[in-house]
Amino acid sequence: MNILSFDTCLDKTYVTLFCENEYINKVIKSNDENYHSAYLISTITEVLKSKGLTPHSLNYIATDIGPGSFTGIRACTTVARMLAQQLNIGLIGISSLEILSRILGENDLVALDARKNKAYFYDEEIKGAIELEEVDKIIKGKKVITDDSLYPRFSEICDEVISYQQNDYPLGEILTKIAEEKIESGIDTDWRKLKPLYIQPPPVFKK
Repeated sequence: MNILSFDTCLDKTYVTLFCENEYINKVIKSNDENYHSAYLISTITEVLKSKGLTPHSLNYIATDIGPGSFTGIRACTTVARMLAQQLNIGLIGISSLEILSRILGENDLVALDARKNKAYFYDEEIKGAIELEEVDKIIKGKKVITDDSLYPRFSEICDEVISYQQNDYPLGEILTKIAEEKIESGIDTDWRKLKPLYIQPPPVFKK
């Protein structure tokens, strides 16, 4: 079974190919000229060529559906739907919160900066964007996965705080493994049912 997974919702682009029981990972960071999601298509092509494959060799596609960067969510969900439709293969969408809950191999609490004094919160399921004061009460004295923005705040009240941005966790591989689990569970993989996870509306800036 060949699974192509990719994620442009978070702070980097992750592309992973599962082929012949091997994970091939590629990570792209943003540079001064382009946001990392601009390299998604070229990185997919590079990863497939590394194993002598073409898109028609794939059985499934998996992608992060958010929350995260609005530009990144649009990029990876659009590409995922387009490829799955054209190749007539299954498509699995997975939340970035569920992915991050597995970075230590467990199902940990996740709270990411949602701005507007809120955090995207995950506790075995997505709870949505919650006021930071409420999140503080839930995670106090516990272990939480977060980002660099909220790391200082949570460090004062939690027993253990880990920012996913401070280490090179294999997020693409974690995404792929979750996709494998969902495929084995018999989840519906119809590409038409994949939708981006916009928990909050995009910011509006006045001129």
